Amino acid sequence: MSERFAKKWEAKKEDDTFINTVKQTIQPEPPLKPRLDFAVRKLDMQINKLDQANERFTQKDKALFAKLVAAYTNHDQAHANIYATELAEIRKMSRLIMNARLALDQVSLRIKTVSELGDVCAMLGPCIGVLRSVSAGIGGVLPEAEGELGDIGNMLSGMMFEAGTSSGMSLNFENVNEDASKILAEAATVAEQRVSANFPDLPPGMPGTANKSQV
Repeated sequence: MSERFAKKWEAKKEDDTFINTVKQTIQPEPPLKPRLDFAVRKLDMQINKLDQANERFTQKDKALFAKLVAAYTNHDQAHANIYATELAEIRKMSRLIMNARLALDQVSLRIKTVSELGDVCAMLGPCIGVLRSVSAGIGGVLPEAEGELGDIGNMLSGMMFEAGTSSGMSLNFENVNEDASKILAEAATVAEQRVSANFPDLPPGMPGTANKSQV
């Protein structure tokens, strides 16, 4: 870590010109590390909200599944189809929320690693890409989360730009996109496994059972 970047990381950067010194005195620029810690706290709050939303969907799933079993046992095919269709939609949203939650968890862990290593540009780039993807994907289920994640992404983008300017580091966008895609792919795989493990299978022939991987 360069001396210039080290000062930027933990404390106010010393300025080279009188104009910049005056500017910093009037409105000092906060150091990066506390702002990264703040971003992690905001991100962890969103993860907690996703956990709460997932729990709500899990309870809805249990209630609907009980109704489905009762209708299926009573040979009430009409109501069984209705419940199965609702279950398929709930499980689709649960999978989306679980996917987002796992991806954000990886982002939080990476930012915490940045706080320890100071490797801001290389680590934040993929995190910002994941945040933008998750924000766009979850807007239809949790609109308030979309705005919050967008704000966190913008905050990290600003810090990444400052870190690059201070340290002279450049960003390889090809690697950034590849790393972000890996995080999202890993989250999707684990989300699929967890949703499949947490929710019982629908009875054969019910809507949503023919192509389970797309529920």
